Amino acid sequence: MNQIQLTPEIISKLDNLSLKARMVVEGFIVGLHKSPYHGFSVEFSEHRAYGNGDEIKHIDWKLFGKTDRFYIKQFEEETNLRANILLDQSNSMIFSSQKISKLEYAKMLSASLTYLMIKQQDAVGLTLFDDQIRGYVPPRSKNNHLKVLLSKLDKIKCGNDTQISNVLHKTAEMIKQKGLIILISDLIDNPENIVSGLKHFRYKGNEVIVFHIIDYQELNLDYNENIRFQDLETKEEIITQPWHINKDYKKSTSSFCKNYKEKFLINQIDYVPLLTNQPLDLALSEFLIKRKRIL
Repeated sequence: MNQIQLTPEIISKLDNLSLKARMVVEGFIVGLHKSPYHGFSVEFSEHRAYGNGDEIKHIDWKLFGKTDRFYIKQFEEETNLRANILLDQSNSMIFSSQKISKLEYAKMLSASLTYLMIKQQDAVGLTLFDDQIRGYVPPRSKNNHLKVLLSKLDKIKCGNDTQISNVLHKTAEMIKQKGLIILISDLIDNPENIVSGLKHFRYKGNEVIVFHIIDYQELNLDYNENIRFQDLETKEEIITQPWHINKDYKKSTSSFCKNYKEKFLINQIDYVPLLTNQPLDLALSEFLIKRKRIL
């Protein structure tokens, strides 16, 4: 029997955020076991590939039996990561052309990353923001910290307009210990300001990964009738025939995303665009790749 793919729409129907996060992460790990890339197995938090200079006595022979590859059991101090999730809860995040808003998708992503990291004994913190910081929980790695973070995420409501730059600079000064910064946002703000804020984190020795949350229609404008568009932050409205502007619109959105990608690349910031109808596996994979590079 074929396994049902855990799409965001299916996951969103579950009762609570904790269950959603667990289902996403456990489904993801099952997929890793079936993947030929055994380096990312359920043991990924405790092992690293054997390399020149490593002592043979530290090889995990049980894992060798499963994967036919040599892995070294890591000590606890090697495995700990300190991460801070910065989640955009501004008005633009409420947009949804399908069954899941950008904010709901971002919440599921944040919860899944939190669940995954806590289970790996990584320390996770959370910053919620719109035009200012609306909530902050410092990083911890204890199991009971998971409940605290999921409770915060579950109560999120859209706030005011976006002013990401100010929030990034304030948070960069507030976070004293360097680690991994995870920004989850639709990035609807001045790109130069956002890049400047993220460069502040890089200057202080942090690694940064950006998950760019995008609704399908924001990217494609695939409508077949007259549409009234409303800016969710300014409330300004316009009525148009989308097929007349579709070509220019796609060119503009493509340029918007490309600009971010290029500027982030220059500043050694990982950029991961995510459509709200995409399974969360991609985001978790990109996180693990980033984590492996850091540790």
